[in-house]
Amino acid sequence: MKRIFGSHWSDYELIDAGNNKKLERFGETILIRPDRNAYFSPVLSTKEWLQKTHFEFIEETSSKGIWETLKQNTPKEWQISYKSCAFNLRLTKFKHIGIFPEQQTNWDFIKSHINKGNKFLNLFAYTGGASLIANSVGADVFHCDSVKQIISWSKENMESSNQSDIRWIFDDALKFATKEVKRGKKYKGIIMDPPAYGLGTKKERWKIETKFPELVEVASELIDKDGFLIINTYSPKLKEKNIQAIIKEYFSNKKIEINKLSLKTTTGKTLEYGELTRVY
Repeated sequence: MKRIFGSHWSDYELIDAGNNKKLERFGETILIRPDRNAYFSPVLSTKEWLQKTHFEFIEETSSKGIWETLKQNTPKEWQISYKSCAFNLRLTKFKHIGIFPEQQTNWDFIKSHINKGNKFLNLFAYTGGASLIANSVGADVFHCDSVKQIISWSKENMESSNQSDIRWIFDDALKFATKEVKRGKKYKGIIMDPPAYGLGTKKERWKIETKFPELVEVASELIDKDGFLIINTYSPKLKEKNIQAIIKEYFSNKKIEINKLSLKTTTGKTLEYGELTRVY
């Protein structure tokens, strides 16, 4: 599988990676976070990492942990920007901080493929990076997430970006998309970032390898003839050949690209983030 690389920008840098961790700079704040894709050796020494770092996330379970402060008097909430969009970051017990910077390559794709007045749907939308980018060019943006606190965080980012009018949908992403099909709605662009596994709003079990065909089918019914679809997937159980076969079944007349989403560290290492599928 080919790799597609995101880029650093003034407020983000992947400095180094290795030993199942990554060293990143967000604005002026430098973090160490776990990353199982960093299975190789880093370039910089442990001492060099620790000298640079403000906070390190220490895992307590597979999904939660605590932040260890390595430099005192460093704010635990701060703001960075990408182009005209602002992101309010904070340390959470889930190691995430409010942005997935590897999505930068998708943000640029969206900006070049959507225009003022086009309808854009962000499913499993998290804190709304794609929503902000689409909204910044005047698209009619629908932002769907099933966690109220995350929608509130997204609204905060919209306001900090001096934007307005994003449509907020508190709902299960697949259920909302299915309802939109029944309502006869169409979108110029759809992006989705479904989890590999988890529980739904009513504790129903979610596995991306079983839900993926349904997600693609629903998306195929929602997209305009000249529209595009972006799907990020992160499960080793969902292989490229399976993704390719399912996408081709529903989008036989469109261009299909499936790549390994990646970032290059400043020290020259390559860190992979999962499969990135684009249909347009």
